[in-house]
Amino acid sequence: MSFSSRKITEKQDIHLKTSRCDSSDIVKDLLDEDWQHAAQTGQIIELEKLGEGISGSVSKCVLKHTKTLFALKTISVDANPKTQQQILRELSINKTCSSKYIVQYYGTFMNETICSISMAMEYCAGGSLDKLYKKAKANGARIGEHPIRKIAESILKGLSYLHSRKIIHRDIKPSNILMTFEGHVKLCDFGVSGELVNSMAKTFTGTSYYMAPERIKGETYSVTSDIWSLGLTLMEISQNRFPFPPEGEPPLVPIELLNYIVNISNLELVDEPVNKIKWSENFKHFLKI
Repeated sequence: MSFSSRKITEKQDIHLKTSRCDSSDIVKDLLDEDWQHAAQTGQIIELEKLGEGISGSVSKCVLKHTKTLFALKTISVDANPKTQQQILRELSINKTCSSKYIVQYYGTFMNETICSISMAMEYCAGGSLDKLYKKAKANGARIGEHPIRKIAESILKGLSYLHSRKIIHRDIKPSNILMTFEGHVKLCDFGVSGELVNSMAKTFTGTSYYMAPERIKGETYSVTSDIWSLGLTLMEISQNRFPFPPEGEPPLVPIELLNYIVNISNLELVDEPVNKIKWSENFKHFLKI
């Protein structure tokens, strides 16, 4: 019987099963119910707090008796059980996604006593793009044009993959773009429900700033919503400040870049049931610009 097909019982722990499965693959093979049990029995060991907000946190963790590092993001959610189950169902899709441009998800579980959801995912030692550009800014520098081009290309390829699977990211911002130790760029927090996006907006300051106008107005998300947020993100890291300055301060340039991104021909962003255009083709045009 394979490791991933067996439920961990109260008398078993992950350590007892490592003989049947290489420890480096354990986090990839666990079912959501296994993650739930691991959390309830104290097998998730927090090594370092990576970030914390009003009602949530991100930590670097490891499973007891194993060596594989993973990130654990915990977000407070609505107490309504139906809402919680809806979020869990939607997040379960993330585990089926596989691309070198997106963070690999390992599992999701509920913390019922504190009304929160935890997501175990690939640990990216390079940190977030938000921290990287702010560190450069603090040292009187900024991210160069060539690295930004590579970052943009990786993000767009990640979005192309997600959109090919009919997944809209919904929450693109510098803190949701991660770097591996080797310097690879990956998207995280993709495909989350509107309910969870709202929870994260309250938890981690800044989420709402990157929302597309249609999202702010309560309208339906679309492919162009991701493009809007991406445009803001690229402009921010290239100029070391958020593109829309406080009232009274001069506007940033080139604002024309953002205008161009959000005004790409609608025909190239129409869903395939209408004009049979594949979502994965949406960004091939953009990459040639």
